[in-house]
Amino acid sequence: MVSPISWSASLRRLLRRFRRSGRASAAVEFALVAPIFFALLFAVIETALVFFAGQVLETVTQDSARMILTGQAQQAAYTQQQFANYVCGQSEVSVLFDCSKIYIDVQSYSSFSSVTINNQIDNGGNFINNMQYSPGGAGDIVVVRLFYQWPIYVTGFGYNITNLSGSKRLLVATAAFKNEPY
Repeated sequence: MVSPISWSASLRRLLRRFRRSGRASAAVEFALVAPIFFALLFAVIETALVFFAGQVLETVTQDSARMILTGQAQQAAYTQQQFANYVCGQSEVSVLFDCSKIYIDVQSYSSFSSVTINNQIDNGGNFINNMQYSPGGAGDIVVVRLFYQWPIYVTGFGYNITNLSGSKRLLVATAAFKNEPY
């Protein structure tokens, strides 16, 4: 049986050798720095993806709003569902978004001064779904807004870009214009 004194002496010698050796220092330093490095890397990637998705949503909104701007949606008597199908039919949508989770709000006004844009997030961080579809007529002011609740995965280390409950960020894209005389 090994005596406790010789066991503690051998442990001390092992620790002294480990302390003097430079071979293990790189592994220890990497173990200390790696979690912070990877957390920062994933946060940067996720932020870039959120900005990219927001830009794609803006492009889809502008392209879809053109159907209303030119009067094509009104002349074809598009319903809200038909307009949603048109929005979802664009190639950019199927790559990044689940089309069933895109919310579309189309409202028409008689003048720019009467336009009101409401916040779609309540005090509890929940999305307010009060979407309407009113594309207006020739010469009307129209505001088209698309909403998407983007899931956020990196929320630790004090970095949190969510603005909805359930670790989500509400992406919003808006197009405001005056309908052409069609």
